[in-house]
Amino acid sequence: MSHYNSNTDTLASIRSQLEQWAQELGFQQLGIAGVDLHQHEGYLQKWLDAGYQGDMHYMNRHGRKRTRPDELIPGTCTVLTLRMDYLPESAANPEGLLAQSDRAYISRYALGRDYHKLIRQRLARLAKRIEVELGSGQYRAFVDSAPVLERALAEQSGMGWIAKNTMLINERAGSWFFLGEIYTDIPFTTDAPKTEKHCGSCTACLDICPTQAFVAPHILDARKCISYLTIEHQGSIDLELRPLMGNRIYGCDDCQLVCPWNKFAQPTNEPDFSPRHNLDNEALTRLFAWTDEEFDTRMQGSPIRRIGHERWLRNIAIALGNATTSPEVIAALQSRLDHCSPLVKEHVVWAISQHVDKREL
Repeated sequence: MSHYNSNTDTLASIRSQLEQWAQELGFQQLGIAGVDLHQHEGYLQKWLDAGYQGDMHYMNRHGRKRTRPDELIPGTCTVLTLRMDYLPESAANPEGLLAQSDRAYISRYALGRDYHKLIRQRLARLAKRIEVELGSGQYRAFVDSAPVLERALAEQSGMGWIAKNTMLINERAGSWFFLGEIYTDIPFTTDAPKTEKHCGSCTACLDICPTQAFVAPHILDARKCISYLTIEHQGSIDLELRPLMGNRIYGCDDCQLVCPWNKFAQPTNEPDFSPRHNLDNEALTRLFAWTDEEFDTRMQGSPIRRIGHERWLRNIAIALGNATTSPEVIAALQSRLDHCSPLVKEHVVWAISQHVDKREL
C-alpha cells in the first residue's frame, strides 16, 4: 500500500497525458472508473445461481472480489480501463467463410498471437510510466488473468455500454477490441459512466445466435454458447447442439458480425494480431490432419493452444460432420476412427453418421 499524498493539480495534469501514453503503446482509448460495482454484483450472483456458467467453476471462486476491486487488491480506489482493437484487416471475409462448410471458422480474436501477454506487457509499461511520473503509487495490471469484471469497469469508465449480446460496445469503435485494466490506489478523477444503452429495439445479435444461447437480452447461457463449447467445455458436446455449430471450431463471432455498431470498427495495425498459419481461410481436413506435435508447434504463442490437441480434434470432427459430404471429408474422419481418445472417437463416429445416406437405412 502506497502512502501517496494526493495532489489534485499533479493528477489533473497527468490525466491529460494518460491517453497519449496509452496510444503510444497501441491502445485506442483509456478511461478511469471508480470501484463501486454493486449494481453488477446482484446480476452476477443471479447468473451464477442459474448455472449459466456451466463448467467455468472459476466464476464461483473468489467470493465478492470480482465485484469489489478494493477487496481483490486492498487500497484500490480507481481502475484505469483500456481497449485495443483486434480485427485483422487481412483476415478473409468472415461471413463468406461461415458459408463454406469445408473451411474452418476461428473467432477473429484468436487468429494471431495470444493477446494476454502482449496487452499485459503494454499495461505494465504504462503503469511504470505513471509511477515514475508521480513518484509513487500501487499498480496491478490485469488481462483476463484475475476475477475482474472488465466490461462493468469499462462501462463505468464511459468506454461503452454492455449490450444485449453481453459484449461492450463503443459508439465509435463497435466491439472488436480487447480490454485490460490497471488497479491503482491513486485517486484519479473518474470519467462519467455510460448509463444509456444504445441498442434500441435491435435484436439482431439475439436472433442470429446459432444455438439460441441468449435466454433474454443481456443474459447468456454459456452452456449453449459456441465459444464456451469449443473453448471452455472439456467433455462431450450435446448431440442436439452439434449440428448447430456449423464450421465454427474455435469461438463464434455471429453476434458481433451482425451488430450494426460494428460498421464503425477499425481494423488493427498490430502485427501480432495478423492471422498465422492460414487460420483465417483453411480447409477443415488439413487442420484435422495435424499431429499432436504439429498442433503444439504451430499453436505456440496462440490462444488456441490452451484447449489442447484432443479438443481441437473434437471441435473439427463436429465441423466435418456438418460439412457437405465429399470423399475428402469421409477419408479425413475415417483416418481418426482409431484415435486413442474416447472423446475424439465419439465425435468422429457421430460425424461419419451425419454423412450416411439416410435413404438406405
